[in-house]
Order: sequence, then structure tokens, then C-alpha cells
Amino acid sequence: MNTTLSTTLNTTLNNLGLAGKKGLILGLANEHSIAYGCARAAHAQGAQIVTSCLNQKAVTYVEPLTRELGVPLFTCDIEKEGELQNLVDQAVAHLGHLDFVVHSIAWAPLADLHGSVINSSIGGFARAIEVSCHSFAEMAKLCVPHMPNGGSFVTMSYVGAVAAVPHYGLMGPVKAALESMVRYMALDLGPKNIRVHAVSPGPILTRAASGIEEFDALMQHAKDKAPLGRLVTLDEIAQLSSFLLSDAASGMTGQTIYVDAGCHAVA
Repeated sequence: MNTTLSTTLNTTLNNLGLAGKKGLILGLANEHSIAYGCARAAHAQGAQIVTSCLNQKAVTYVEPLTRELGVPLFTCDIEKEGELQNLVDQAVAHLGHLDFVVHSIAWAPLADLHGSVINSSIGGFARAIEVSCHSFAEMAKLCVPHMPNGGSFVTMSYVGAVAAVPHYGLMGPVKAALESMVRYMALDLGPKNIRVHAVSPGPILTRAASGIEEFDALMQHAKDKAPLGRLVTLDEIAQLSSFLLSDAASGMTGQTIYVDAGCHAVA
């Protein structure tokens, strides 16, 4: 094989993994959570990671998973003052610096989530925005000083950000704000060689999704509509996320990328 071609191929293959990368993954809840899938994939690809879950109650479900991976787990309730700062400080103390962050946090009060958007409360909407959207920007502000070599941020969205999905309610406008946040953060952080993306998975049965009314029907509709005729798996979502975190995606930023068996492309 031509020496130049061989060198290029080896570089490309090395870029596809996360070996040597250091990252923080927020939002583990149980073995079905997208954050856990991302943690498992990043760890398998050679990354050193620190993980977080909401509180001590969640630790019961998450700690056995992170113990199996051999990675640190901390608690972080972003609505409590100082907890996000504390999490970043703990991650940096353990890792030295950060190359990537995965933000997989979303929440809205059930009373607002289950009602129509015109009946949503100001307080409920504000809390949903704080937890599901603004925390992404706040997290970036805290992490950027610890990313001297550049890096990447990934958050999780849903097609309800760009189309009205029955029963998705308040989270649709909140996810639309999150996708806009991704674009503006990409603009802000590009000069620092920091890339920003949203991954938009098809519906999967996570703990957060279980709060959405008639979610089983939503999943069945997505399966029937998708060109691939199925739902996506946790591993498929994690693989896309890992690619976006890797150097193989070095020329990409500011995008919302779907992994939903093609469902978003069909009217």
C-alpha cells in the first residue's frame, strides 16, 4: 500500500474512536438512559469519563452500572445552586481537563407536560427551560475554561422541536429552544475549536420519556412511519454521539442530527 495512503487511513481509523479523550457525561438514570448508553460507548472506545446522576435516590440504580464500567459517579441537581459547578470541579479534579461533554438532561413538571401548551404555567415553563435548555449553556460556561485543546459538546433533542407531536406538549418549544442554543453556542465557541451538536433520537423508552402521555402509541407510530420499519436502539444513539465527540467529526458543528430510523424524513 502507498505509504501516504496508509498513513491517511491509519489517521482516519484513529480519529473514529475516543482513545485518550476525557469527558463528562450528565444524566444517567438507569440502564435504559441515553446518558448511560453514551457512557458505555465512550468507555468502550477508550475515553476516560466522569458521570453524573440526579441525586442519591438515582445512585441506587446508576452506581452498579458505573461500578461495572469502573468510572466515577457524582450527583448533580442543576436546580440547586452550586451543584453544577461542583460537578465540573470534581470532573476536572479527576480528569485534569475535558475534551467533551454529553448533556442528557430534560424535565418538565407533569402538570405542564400533560396539559396543552396554552395552559402551561409560567413557572413550569421556566423550570423546563432551566433544566432542559439553559443548563446546557451554563454547563458549557463552566467547562470551556477546562478545554484548552478544544473539544465538543453534545445534547439530546427530539423531532418535537421542529414538528408538533401529539402529547409532547411543553417539551416541544423547550427542545426548539435547545436546538437554537446549539447553533448559537457553536457560533460562540467555534473560535476556541469547540464544536456543539444536538442528537435527535427517535423515541425510546427512557425514564424521562415515561412521563409523556400515550408514549407507547407514539413509539408505535414512529415504528410504522420509519423507512427502516423499526425503532432505534440505545447503542445506535450512543454510536452517533461518540462519532460527534470524536476527531472524525472535526469539520462539523452547530447541527441537529437525527438517529431515528428515518422517521423525521417521512411526512
